[in-house]
Amino acid sequence: MPNELVTGLRERVPTLTSVPLPRAVDNKVLNKTWPSEPFAEPPSGSGLKPVPGDFGMPFVGHSLEYMRYGLDFALRRYERYGPVSWSGILGERMVNLVGPDAAQQVLANGDKAFSQEGWHFFIDRFFHRGLMLLDFDEHKFHRRIMQQAFTRPRMAGYADHVAAAVREGMRDWPTGQRLRMYWRLKRLTLDIAARVFMDAQPGGQTERLNRAFVDTVRASTAVVRYPVPFGRWSAGLRGRRLLEDYFTERLPAKRASDGSDLFTALCHATTEDGERFDDADVVNHMIFLMMAAHDTSTITSTAALYYLGKHPEWQERVREESLALGDDLPDLAALESLHSLDLVIKEALRLIAPVPSLPRKTVKDVDVLGHYIPAGSFVGLSPMVTHFLPEYWTHPMRFDPERFAEHRREDKSHRFAWVPFGGGAHKCIGMQFGTIEVKALLHELVRTYRWKLPEKYESRWDYVALPVPVDGLPVHLHRISRETT
Repeated sequence: MPNELVTGLRERVPTLTSVPLPRAVDNKVLNKTWPSEPFAEPPSGSGLKPVPGDFGMPFVGHSLEYMRYGLDFALRRYERYGPVSWSGILGERMVNLVGPDAAQQVLANGDKAFSQEGWHFFIDRFFHRGLMLLDFDEHKFHRRIMQQAFTRPRMAGYADHVAAAVREGMRDWPTGQRLRMYWRLKRLTLDIAARVFMDAQPGGQTERLNRAFVDTVRASTAVVRYPVPFGRWSAGLRGRRLLEDYFTERLPAKRASDGSDLFTALCHATTEDGERFDDADVVNHMIFLMMAAHDTSTITSTAALYYLGKHPEWQERVREESLALGDDLPDLAALESLHSLDLVIKEALRLIAPVPSLPRKTVKDVDVLGHYIPAGSFVGLSPMVTHFLPEYWTHPMRFDPERFAEHRREDKSHRFAWVPFGGGAHKCIGMQFGTIEVKALLHELVRTYRWKLPEKYESRWDYVALPVPVDGLPVHLHRISRETT
């Protein structure tokens, strides 16, 4: 185990162990060593090793520790067991894979041993038949149709809508008071998604939709996976029904429309062979894309805002480039020209991976880094930990956007060292849109406001579902005087 990662881990974990844990856990849990046992015995004579690990607490396994400690817990597991291990998660046995070599095997999936069924356990009830849940030929069929909604000309149109929505949405943000920026940005990204994806104006049902998306995402890691009253699973099912009703009611009008929004594009997307989506497909894809578009963009924008507040020299560098564009709304080419902002966003994606684990399920026995994993096993690939391995990243605990600059390009140390968007056939179809949206948000923020975080302030991230700052990231914004600038 590289000394630097161990040192960095020792520096991080003690800062968390003094924080009160959920009632079901106490401070001894993070440091507890559970008896190790093999995941499954390899076939005789195979030469493969069993996957080491342990289940953890009865039934819940290590779920509560992961939700509470996130990266620090995952790094400690890596320190103990290495790149292939297993643990109990939400009552299931999950093989955990870390590192670019494991990522390449899973994401490239050359032998088709890994299926998307790993996602089904977590989110199928709430994001049924979303693109990320489809496999092999069916996934290829749906992706080919959906790609028509993400062409370069359509992206240029989306960028114009995003820039206008961002400027309008930030216009009246108050200054001189503490704002919980995660929730501000989440509301704004949902408004943007409503405008770009559905040609809908903010307001009206925005709060209900936002609550429905929050409930469906959080339900994916519910410990009690049964619709008991007031439970997270029940809330997620209610949220799914609301979203289905919302999109189903609007679908006939979109079928008859010639608008430029994504909802309309999915209704009319047709391949050269005449393949199209039916109504159920359109509704399922819209629910999944709306969630993915505003949740991951919110996380990345919040993380970048946090690090820009901690590193004012980078905030000024980014601001200088944004101000040089002038006051016009930036188009796609203008947003793509913001080089320093691009470096900051990539580093934010490394430090806070919006999707910290990519679950799969094995459809046949497979050898991963010399370890035997039998068919039918749940597997979780961890971008979150991979992004901190010092074999590929210098001083991985540091915020250092220059690591992505052309003269360094640490992300090219291995093809799969940096995987915030996944990879292979399932690489995020909306990654370009998401990057444009985050750039538009941060561009407008730095040209309008200045902010700074206390030197000793450290944001703590909640991993109950996707990473969220526990305190919402409180920030005081100060409006920039154009004359002074």
